[in-house]
Amino acid sequence: MHICIIGFFYAILASSWSMLAGYAGQFSFGHMAFMGLGAYTTALFCHYFFISPEPTGICTEFAIGGQYLIVKNPIGVTSTTLTQDCLAQAMEKWNGTVEVTRMPVWLGIILGTIVGGIFGLLIGLLVLRLRAAYLALFTLGFSEILRATISAEIQITRGQAGLELPSLFENGITIAGHFFSKTDKIPPYFVMFFLLLGCLAVLYWLSQSRFGLFVRALREDQDAAAALGVNTTRYKVLVFVVTSSMAALAGTVYGHYVTIITPNNLMILQMSLVVAMAVIAGVENFIAAAIGAILIEFMLEMLRTSFSIGGVTVDMTLWRLVFFGVLLMLTLRFARNGLLVPVIDFFTRGHVAAETVALRAAQSGRGSDDPAEAASQETRT
Repeated sequence: MHICIIGFFYAILASSWSMLAGYAGQFSFGHMAFMGLGAYTTALFCHYFFISPEPTGICTEFAIGGQYLIVKNPIGVTSTTLTQDCLAQAMEKWNGTVEVTRMPVWLGIILGTIVGGIFGLLIGLLVLRLRAAYLALFTLGFSEILRATISAEIQITRGQAGLELPSLFENGITIAGHFFSKTDKIPPYFVMFFLLLGCLAVLYWLSQSRFGLFVRALREDQDAAAALGVNTTRYKVLVFVVTSSMAALAGTVYGHYVTIITPNNLMILQMSLVVAMAVIAGVENFIAAAIGAILIEFMLEMLRTSFSIGGVTVDMTLWRLVFFGVLLMLTLRFARNGLLVPVIDFFTRGHVAAETVALRAAQSGRGSDDPAEAASQETRT
C-alpha cells in the first residue's frame, strides 16, 4: 500500500508536468521545487503553529519564535523551553491557566498550495514572455538555489536534517466505525488516491475547454496563435500556475504522509525521474503519464531484489536505475509518443470513431443504423 501511495504522488507530478510540457509545450525543471515549496510551507506552519497556546485568565502575552516557546506574565517573568512538547516546563512559573489546541493540518496544506501557486505566478510573469530554453534554464537554476537555501538556513529549516511534520491524521480517524491510528496506511491511501482523481478531473476539464485549445495552439505555433488574437503570455502563465499549484499540493500531502521533508527531495535527480515517467508513458497524454508513473514506481520497487546466478549474487537494487535509463532511451528511439498512448488509443479509437460517424450522419441526414458498422466503415475508409 505504501508503494501505491508513492505511485499516486508521482502520478500527480507526472500528469501535471505532462499538461505543462506535453500540452502547452513549456519545458520546466521546477516541478520538484514547487513540490518542495508546498511541503516546506506546511512543515514550517506546523512547526510553529501546530501546537498553539491560548492563554486565559490573567495571561497577557505569548509568542512563539524559532524553536522557543516564550510566555510572559504581567510582571515580566519569562520562562523558555527548547521544544514545544515541553509546554508544562514553560508554564512552570506561570500563575495563569493555559489551554492547548492544535491547528488543523489542512490549513498548512492550503497554505502550501497557495505559496506554490504564487511562486509559479511570479516565475511565469518573469520568464514566460521569453521563448526557447529560457524557462528550462531558469527553473533549473531556481530549483538548485531553493535547495541550497533550504540546506543552508539551519535555524529555520534544520538543513539536511529536515523538518518533521505531523501525520495527516495525527489523532487517528474513525471510518465506518473502525478506528485507524496515525500510522495506518489506509486513510492516506484514499486521500492521495482521491487527490489524484481530482487533479486528473481538473486537467481533463481544462484540456476539453477553450483553455486547452489555446495551450495546444501555443505548442503547435505560438506566432500563429498570437496572430489569431490569443494572449499567449496569459495562457502560458495560467497553465504554469495551475501545474505549479498541483505540484505544491502533492508535496504538502506527501510531506504529511512521510512526516519528514529534506532538501534531498528537491534534487534534480527527482525531477529527472518525474520527466522520465511522463516521457516513457506519453508526455502528450496526462492520463497516460499518470498511469505510467504508477506502473514505473511499482517496477522500480519490484527491482529492489537480489538473486544468484552460478554462485554470483546480483543485486538489482544497484541496477534498477540502469534498467530504467535503458527503457527511457528505447522509448525515445522507437516510441516517441510514449508506450501507453498507443494502448489508450487502441481502446478509445472505436468509441471515438463511432461518435464521429454518428455526428456526421446526423449532420448529413444519412448514415448506417448501426454506429459500430458505420465506425468500421469509417476506419476502413
